[in-house]
Amino acid sequence: MLAIISAVLFFIAFLINAADIATNDTFTSTNFMLIGLTLLALHVAGIGSGWAVRGRRR
Repeated sequence: MLAIISAVLFFIAFLINAADIATNDTFTSTNFMLIGLTLLALHVAGIGSGWAVRGRRR
């Protein structure tokens, strides 16, 4: 789930950068890329993937 959100943020950052859209200082393409990288790092670390069931069944 976090990887999908980060991909969307990377796409938004690309659109802002490619179209030269003038935004305020909060919504710059660099900020979107950094938020996307943070979400991607959390996804790789295993955050947001749900809890794995580790019960032993016999």
